[in-house]
Amino acid sequence: MEGQKQDLRRWYAVQTRSNMEQKAVETLKRMIDVEDMGDYISKDDILMPTELVSEVKNNKKTKQRRKLYPGYIFIKIKLYDSEENFLEKPWYFIRGINGVINFMGGERPLPLRQSEIDTIFEHMKQAEGTEKPKVNFSVGEEVKINDGPFLSLTGRIDEVDPERGKLKVSVSIFGRFTPVELEYWQVNRVEDSQ
Repeated sequence: MEGQKQDLRRWYAVQTRSNMEQKAVETLKRMIDVEDMGDYISKDDILMPTELVSEVKNNKKTKQRRKLYPGYIFIKIKLYDSEENFLEKPWYFIRGINGVINFMGGERPLPLRQSEIDTIFEHMKQAEGTEKPKVNFSVGEEVKINDGPFLSLTGRIDEVDPERGKLKVSVSIFGRFTPVELEYWQVNRVEDSQ
């Protein structure tokens, strides 16, 4: 192993204050160079996994990023040396970032298992390039159409296609139930008005 440098960085979950995840990530990335922490952590190894969600408000479709793990960021960092001695400098560095509460595991954090970090990367990969509705629907649910030629009609969901973000809804038109294919964002749940 002489001449080869072993990578001792591991993935850790870090708890943040509510809605401070993005700020903590930005501050961390900025402070790595300022505090000369490059031996312990890389800017590319700080994650705040998100997914793209859409919803309709006032007949306008909006898209926004939603956190997959609210209140947490994931950091690949060297916290232990080759003899498994705990390194306080990087631990204090992370803890000192505005918005960070603590590592999961507290004083002597344990790295995430490979299966756990694989799951996180799989969630990120699935969320990449796809758009999810902010609300999930189920068969049999009653919905009101808020867009398109069937505007203001209500119907019952017959099929849900989450991959395509589409619904088959039976709508009563001229006294007959007609199946209509709609996108998630084109309908709202009918709220129980009791």
